[in-house]
Amino acid sequence: MPVDFLSDDQVSRFGRFAAVPSPGELEQFFRLDAQALALAGAKRAPANRLGWAVQWGCVRMFGVFPTEDLSVVPAAVVRFAAEQLDVEPEEFAAYRARRQNTGTSTRGRSGTLTATASSPLPRAIVIWGCQPELAGQREIRRSVT
Repeated sequence: MPVDFLSDDQVSRFGRFAAVPSPGELEQFFRLDAQALALAGAKRAPANRLGWAVQWGCVRMFGVFPTEDLSVVPAAVVRFAAEQLDVEPEEFAAYRARRQNTGTSTRGRSGTLTATASSPLPRAIVIWGCQPELAGQREIRRSVT
């Protein structure tokens, strides 16, 4: 998808936190409903539960997964998600470290895209779905460049 219509400022902010989310934004995008809590709870490790919840909220807020290192996720976001899961916010550091060392996968309808430290995801990927019924929104179809 072309991004020529976006300003340089818009491109630089795409998929990133421009500022710490307000309390209203935390409630709107990072509040876990019963179904999301069940999905997060299905993850084995506390770090995975917290990492999943933060990523889920980012998809709801940005429409895409975070486009930069997770170390830039505001502490307020991590605390808000951790409180809902009864997990220590410090667990997020373990999730970030594991994600950087082992790579990430994004499962879509057309297959799985995998990134590792030596082979990152291509700059242009299409994200399909991301369980739109959880987000309470219509299906997400956006291209990240």
